Parts: sequence; structure tokens; C-alpha cells
Amino acid sequence: MGALCSVIKFENLQELKRLCHWGPIIALGVIAICSTMAMIDSVLWYWPLHTTGGSVNFIMLINWTVMILYNYFNAMFIGPGFVPLGWKPENSQDSMYLQYCKVCQAYKAPRSHHCRKCNRCVLKMDHHCPWINNCCGFQNHASFTLFLLLAPLGCIHAAFIFVMTMYTQLYNRLSFGWNTVKIDMSAARRDPLPLIPFGLAAFAATLFALGLALGTTIAVGMLFFIQMKIILRNKTSIESWIEEKAKDRIQYYQLDEVFVFPYDMGSRWKNFKQVFTWSGVPEGDGLAWPIREGCHQYDLTIEQLKQKADKRVRSVRYRVIEDYSGACCPLNGIKFFTSPCTEEPRIRLQRGEFILATRGLRYWLYGDKILDDSFVEAVLV
Repeated sequence: MGALCSVIKFENLQELKRLCHWGPIIALGVIAICSTMAMIDSVLWYWPLHTTGGSVNFIMLINWTVMILYNYFNAMFIGPGFVPLGWKPENSQDSMYLQYCKVCQAYKAPRSHHCRKCNRCVLKMDHHCPWINNCCGFQNHASFTLFLLLAPLGCIHAAFIFVMTMYTQLYNRLSFGWNTVKIDMSAARRDPLPLIPFGLAAFAATLFALGLALGTTIAVGMLFFIQMKIILRNKTSIESWIEEKAKDRIQYYQLDEVFVFPYDMGSRWKNFKQVFTWSGVPEGDGLAWPIREGCHQYDLTIEQLKQKADKRVRSVRYRVIEDYSGACCPLNGIKFFTSPCTEEPRIRLQRGEFILATRGLRYWLYGDKILDDSFVEAVLV
């Protein structure tokens, strides 16, 4: 009992509040629907447990569900790790290379960034993910990426079960005439008959679960591809943007310098091992990082300071040509489908106003609104 109490602490129970959010509710709902329907379809109508193949198939479905949930909850509850409050570099002279966070009252360690949702400086921050209601960073990057891999694989298996279930059950109900094809959903020409008939409700539920499985496979599979692309370069999404702005700065001023990303080990395998380890625990403390030969520990932070000082590279001024209501998902044409999946605030814009954009997507800009010589931080359309 004492050992159990040492594991389940008050802080752990407080973390359960992360589940009370639309992201985890939707994610866990999709996992529950796809897993449950795949098991029911397999046992009742496609591959019963009294066969060897059916037993192996059922065990695999359970295995997918357990591994997906294990990595999902690890990514959510372990979290990314945060820069200690009041942190300073061991060498006081190194503070000149670092930015200072007024909220955390600490210097931002290399590769760390402040998250407005978590209200802390996150170690090796990649992004804040609403689906886990937490940031993806140093400590949970591996678990988050494994979740992105296992979820599509499990959904592909489930989708196969759904397709085969509907095919076999509908095939057993088809009666072919000279001019028509009739479908009898009341009973199947099968011996022995299933314990529970595959009726219209079961068909609709299976078809709905198939849509969820295919949608998850495509959407989450694309996220996995993006994550692996930056992991093999030992970068994060934010660092990729910093590197892009560094190239813009050098090109604009025609400087005789080349920005070299300091954390790229020069080998995809070495970069891969920076995130994935056999123990599942990342190497290091998240405050200091191995760097490639010829680079400095603070090369990236120095580049950030240069970009912050350079107003043109940091922000591009735009004039608003179309009113925007500030809605998260605008109900006008293509903008509804291109809304970024982020909980950062949107603001209302009127034609003729000006904004300063710090970074952007194809249809969206991130930045500040100019309002009486002051800025309102937001995500802008």
C-alpha cells in the first residue's frame, strides 16, 4: 500500500485534469470506437476466436490498443520537461547569449521556448499539441512520435477488419436475379449462423468506424512523416523556422556567412538516437546539448538574438485587405479546411489595419496586430 501511495501522488492526480479537454476527449473517443468495433466485428462476424487465425488477430488488435494508449498517456502525462524556475547558466558570462523570460524569471536554455498555454519555458519545444493537451518536447518527443506511428498502423489493421467484415456479410446476403441484385440484411446464408445477426445498425457502425480509421491513418500518418523528417535532422518545428529566417537574413543583407545548424550530428542515425533510446529516457538533461564539430553551444540562441534585433527579418508588415471575424474555424470557403490546429488566440481584423507577421503558413500568419503603437499577440488569418 505504501509503494502504491509513493507512485500515485497528488501531483499525478492533478495531471488527470489534462483529460478534461476537447483534444484528449476526441482522440481517446476515436481510439475507443475503432478498437471496440474492430474486436466486435472480428469475433462475431469475420474471424471467430475458435480459429487459430482469429485468436492471433484478436491478440494483435489488443496489442495495438495497449501500445497506442501507453505512448499516448506517456506523451500526455510525462510531458516535455520545463526549464527550472530561476535557471541561470553555470558560467555567468554565457547569459549574454541567452534570452531572458520574464514570466519564468529565468534564462531560456538552448533549444527551449516559452509556451503561453503551459505558461512555462519548455525544454526543446517542438509545438503545443491540443490532442495530448500538452507540449511536445525533450522528454516526451519519442513517446509522441511512437504514438503517431502506432495509431496509423493500428487503424490500418482495423480498417482491414471493417472492410472484410462488410464484404463477407454483404456477400452472404446477396441474391442475384436476371435484372436485379437484392440484399437481404435479415439473415446470412452461412453455416453456422452468427450468434448476433449483422443487421443494419451493425453495418452503419462498422462503416462509421471505417471512416474514422481511414481519416486517422491519413491525418496522423502525415504528422508522423513531418515529425520523422525533423527528427532525422535533429531539429524541431520551431528550429526549422529559425533556420529559414536565418537564411533570409543572410540573403537580404548579402552577408558573407553561412548558418550551420549546430545540433545536426551529420548522420541520420546519430540524430535518430538523440530522440529514441532503448530505455525510453532521452540522454542528457535538456539544458546542454551535443553539437557538431566547428559549432558553438549557443550558435542557435545567438542567431535568435540577431533575428530579434533585426525588425525586418523578425516581422513583416502587412495591410489587411479583408475583414476577419476572429473565429477559430471561419465558415467561408477554403479557410474552414485550412484552419491551423492550435489553441493560440485569433483576433478580429478590419480592412485597412496593419499587422506584423513573425512566421506563417500558406493561408495563416502568426504575429502581432498594430494598434495605437502597441501589439496584440495573436494568430492572424
